[in-house]
Amino acid sequence: MKAIVLAAGVGSRLDPLTTQIAKPMVPVANVPVMEHILRLLKQHRILEVSSNLHYLPDQIRDFFQDGSGLGMNLNFLYEAELTGDAGGVRALRKYLDDQTFLVMMGDLLTDADISAAVAEHKRKQALATICLKRVDDVSQFGVAVLDGEGFIKGFQEKPLQEEALSNLASSGIYILEPEVFKHIPAAGQFGFGRQLFPALVERGLPVLGVEIKSYWSDVGTIKQYRQSNIDAIEGRLKVDLPGERTAWGWLGAGSVIDDSCRIDGKLMLGKNSRLGKGVAIRGTVVIGDNCNIEENVELEGTVVWSNVSIERSAVLRDSVIGRNCVVKNGSRHFEKATVEPVPR
Repeated sequence: MKAIVLAAGVGSRLDPLTTQIAKPMVPVANVPVMEHILRLLKQHRILEVSSNLHYLPDQIRDFFQDGSGLGMNLNFLYEAELTGDAGGVRALRKYLDDQTFLVMMGDLLTDADISAAVAEHKRKQALATICLKRVDDVSQFGVAVLDGEGFIKGFQEKPLQEEALSNLASSGIYILEPEVFKHIPAAGQFGFGRQLFPALVERGLPVLGVEIKSYWSDVGTIKQYRQSNIDAIEGRLKVDLPGERTAWGWLGAGSVIDDSCRIDGKLMLGKNSRLGKGVAIRGTVVIGDNCNIEENVELEGTVVWSNVSIERSAVLRDSVIGRNCVVKNGSRHFEKATVEPVPR
């Protein structure tokens, strides 16, 4: 079975983080989101993956190359003009064969049982299957209404809570038969959620809904991005995490922690990073590679990307610091996201 991971979007809701990096490359627990996706696919023996690129394409292509580093085979296609998510799949059709295939958005975090969803898709002979996740706030999502057999009979786009007929939101994971291309126009903008799937349902074609019972997040906002890091470190998202496991978290190769540091929570420290005297860690904190955290810095609920210097006595709480930044002596950063580099 082959898969498509859509990786062309800009990710404007993660601004300013995505002014510096392509959204699929945003690190969660010091691993790019798209790498987490690819590793999940590999767990389910899906080794042939194609992706469309548009925004900062070289970052993605240069990092993953042909996929051999992950034991996979990756193909990339640059789209000069975006044509919607279904349009992106249409552009990648040449990499598929005449068999069932999987589509995933490139900004998802999940440990969903993909094999079980594919098996259900085939057992019920669906043309298309949408993996669904129960959500608390339906006003932020398109939701699907199912019949007694699990097939989708209608959709609501971001309904008011009191008007919602379902709390099952599309997860951005689809299982499709190649016949679906007969229902996608040969050119132009075309999307799954507002065009393809409603049209299939209206024609009475079998569109199945399969609920994801495990972890799922779309990493769509700064708040959700930070929470996704916490979820990974605290084990709510089942993924492989880099570094040596310790009593307080994960330690990367070549990193040094002064004996006077206080860790009251969970810490992931990347490779070749340093925590100076009196550094205090509270809550869940992720620090990338090649970072220097000077004396008496306080970090709480914060994600620090690679190549960052945080000067002495700075205090950061519930923040995200982009790569190559310098946080000045004694400064305060509460609920802030920044990628503004300061000359060293």
